[in-house]
Amino acid sequence: MTAAQTAKTLLTRLHEAHPGARYELNWSTPFELLVATILAAQCTDERVNRVTATLFKKYPSPQAFAEADTAALEEDLKPTGFFKQKTKSVQAMSRELLASFGGKVPKTIDELITLPGVARKTANVVLNTAFNLPSGVIVDTHVARVSQRMGLSKKEKPEEIEKDLMKLVPQDQWTFFGPATVLHGRYTCTARKPKCEACPMSDICPKLGVEE
Repeated sequence: MTAAQTAKTLLTRLHEAHPGARYELNWSTPFELLVATILAAQCTDERVNRVTATLFKKYPSPQAFAEADTAALEEDLKPTGFFKQKTKSVQAMSRELLASFGGKVPKTIDELITLPGVARKTANVVLNTAFNLPSGVIVDTHVARVSQRMGLSKKEKPEEIEKDLMKLVPQDQWTFFGPATVLHGRYTCTARKPKCEACPMSDICPKLGVEE
């Protein structure tokens, strides 16, 4: 199968396996999703959701994060790991959001990536998920792994993997494909001991780089 044929079949089967696929971070505003996505770096969504359940009540706005006592915010973010860097990123992002966008999360990728701590993956999560805008394809560690194992991309950098996927997946499917592939990578095509025998993609997957 060509990469295009594999991608087409993968998309069909993702719709069957994860029909209502959504990104697993909890949020009620685009700003909350932006903060949660920054916190999710090197941390599970489950743990982030536990932290943000109280965090967003304590800091309900960009202004609240921007003006927060840094030491107190570090303590609040400690369970997510790398908390000093994340505190710095969230506060710098909040201040820039207030200064450049009046505290409103912009709806374009070019504007979003001007915010500190926001790269394409984070921007795509917010645009795809909060605004249903097909700005690109979310490429996190799960999407990268699935794409490489299935022969959809030979690249290593997320931005380059994303370019390959954007050529293979129709644009009107980008907002579905990212979250659905994240779920597939998180629960089936796992980093260690992927569940190949139970995988709906097994017959079309070349299993590149999977240990026998």
